[in-house]
Amino acid sequence: MTQDTINTTSSADSVRGSEDPNAPVLEVENLHVEFRTRDGVARAVNGVSFDLLPGETLAILGESGSGKSVTAQAIMGILDTPPGFVTQGSVRFRGTELLTLPEKERRRYRGEKIAMIFQDALSSLNPVYSVGYQIGEMFRVHRGASRADAKKKAIELMDRVHIPAARQRVTDFPHQFSGGMRQRIMIAIALSLDPEIIIADEPTTALDVTVQAQVMQLLADLQAESKMGLILITHDLGVVADVADKISVMYAGSLIEQAPSIDLYSNPAHPYTERLLAAIPRVDLKGQELYTIKGIPPNLTDIPAGCAFHPRCPYAQKPICFEQVPPLQDVSSGRRSACHFWKETLDGSIQTR
Repeated sequence: MTQDTINTTSSADSVRGSEDPNAPVLEVENLHVEFRTRDGVARAVNGVSFDLLPGETLAILGESGSGKSVTAQAIMGILDTPPGFVTQGSVRFRGTELLTLPEKERRRYRGEKIAMIFQDALSSLNPVYSVGYQIGEMFRVHRGASRADAKKKAIELMDRVHIPAARQRVTDFPHQFSGGMRQRIMIAIALSLDPEIIIADEPTTALDVTVQAQVMQLLADLQAESKMGLILITHDLGVVADVADKISVMYAGSLIEQAPSIDLYSNPAHPYTERLLAAIPRVDLKGQELYTIKGIPPNLTDIPAGCAFHPRCPYAQKPICFEQVPPLQDVSSGRRSACHFWKETLDGSIQTR
């Protein structure tokens, strides 16, 4: 990522670190990311804005290709450039602009301040090194620890994430662990330097339901212990129902709804969110056909004019939905929706006009 490809919305040398414990630890403002390919420019992230408070859990939901993981990669500064470019926006950690920091300085934030758990633990871990060596690498590189001290720290972290017989298993290799245990190793690596934020990108993908619950409970326990902020990226609404404080829903690279978790599940304020919730399997509908959202997500090199969801939306009306991009606007206290036809009623519910 080169500095001349970014138009930040705040000065690169503006450091507004606040000692206020209630101030956002992370602020993302008007973030744009595009991929320049032979088939055209794919607008993967289009004006995404959100913030994260200390100890808070933010879930980012959406179908595959909605821009969730690309947003996380842009925050971490690990986009492959080319073809990916951050073209506009701001990412501030405690007031410090990250997007225009020199790479050497950016590395000081990566892992130490903001860490990431990747969705495929098996491919993210190096198969030719023991898990203890890979966990300990964080201490050797960032803290200058000796091999012996790094191994000791690795054992402590493996105990912390509840891997049985950590002292005996520290020399084992990734393929010798189950999927759930490998994910715990990834969590241990992310926790190693006590970051203030962890971004978990689909941390329960390919895990069975029981192991999913264990991994999510582990993340919740660790978060409560360290007061770190957590950004949980997923397409599974069931995973975040009990852990997220607030939810941002993405579609075609844009945020289309933001709301506290309880409000979003009880009363969605966007047709896309409404249909995502309708597609969750329910015990009381046993034997009935599972609901699916008609159509497919748009090609990011050719996003429809107007509301990107209008080709799949039963409420879409001409010409407004076909021609005008709906702004992400307040629909009630603490809630925002990018829809032309949703509003708050007198009883506090959200419905079509």
